[in-house]
Amino acid sequence: MSDTAANNHPRTLFFQPGERNVFLHLLTACNLSCRHCYINPEQHGRGMLSREQMEQWLALLAAPAAEAGNVIFLGGEPTLHPDLVHGVRVARRLGYRGVTIDTNGLLPRDLLSRLAPEEAVLSFSLDGADPAGNDPLRGEGVFAAASANLQKAVAAGFDVSLIFTASRLNIAQLPQMPALLERWGCRRFFIQVIGLRGKSAETGEAGQPKAKDHNHSMARVPAAAGGAGGNLQLSPEEWLAIVPKVAADAAARGIHVIYPKVYLAPDEPFQCAGRLANNFFVFPNGRVYLCPLCEDFPLNALRIEEGRLRENPGITERGLFTLEIPEGCVMNKLLQPGNLAYLPDGRPCHRISCCLLKQEIGTSDRN
Repeated sequence: MSDTAANNHPRTLFFQPGERNVFLHLLTACNLSCRHCYINPEQHGRGMLSREQMEQWLALLAAPAAEAGNVIFLGGEPTLHPDLVHGVRVARRLGYRGVTIDTNGLLPRDLLSRLAPEEAVLSFSLDGADPAGNDPLRGEGVFAAASANLQKAVAAGFDVSLIFTASRLNIAQLPQMPALLERWGCRRFFIQVIGLRGKSAETGEAGQPKAKDHNHSMARVPAAAGGAGGNLQLSPEEWLAIVPKVAADAAARGIHVIYPKVYLAPDEPFQCAGRLANNFFVFPNGRVYLCPLCEDFPLNALRIEEGRLRENPGITERGLFTLEIPEGCVMNKLLQPGNLAYLPDGRPCHRISCCLLKQEIGTSDRN
């Protein structure tokens, strides 16, 4: 098989030892109000890391010498933080191998002129192939501004990627994205599945807001079975019919694509990132999660307190990772049961992979 042919077949990126990924939320504030935002200020806090906290937490979470570390700066919108560029340079000095800024693309504070292309990857978010598809989800005028800034970043020599969060609100636009990215010169494409977290967990029919029960936060858990947010996630048939084809189209255009595995083949092992990988999802209030599905609830295994990373007592996500069930991911079973279906004999139709297990297709060489 030729290299080109091999690159156009999806590969599962099973978890490997010796790598650490730090997802550092610098703040929860944002200059957009996306309909599917996963940030939950009640659980994640409403503050912003100070310059000193940023330095301290980056040092605290840096990988030991035997591991390779990556940091992804997140929000809210991380480009709103006045010390973002400083944080990028601190991460580089601390030895983080990969430094990425996930942005909505509005890029305030003249970021492109303050940051050198070799200092960080810029990962833009768009959820449609034109203003009519994107802006109802992310805000009026966002498509024009974000796409223009993405093209400026490409022209300036930045390593640029684009994130598309697929749901029933925008899946019809996904097939148009590969040609658009090819025209813009964007060579990396991340397709995400919408998670029922934050605003997505609080929406009802047609993605409209649903009243929230502030006294019973866990009451939102079973809503995926057909109530809150249940209509946003794609069915297995929809996902499998559309997403792999779009990924293959992008790969054929020379674009490296990463997208969630979601459904395991019968002969594929289930791997839980919470048990096998070193991923830390860190929020301004000091909560540190190992699994992003848990972020709407006080199940975080760790916390940062007095400059130290401490284990939380009691029932946390870590204890749940040890459970093995026929459905695959136990967190999905507990928190998003609506995307499971069963055969008449009670066996699940599909095993759900860990939400952090990805597939890739296309060349991974950076341009």
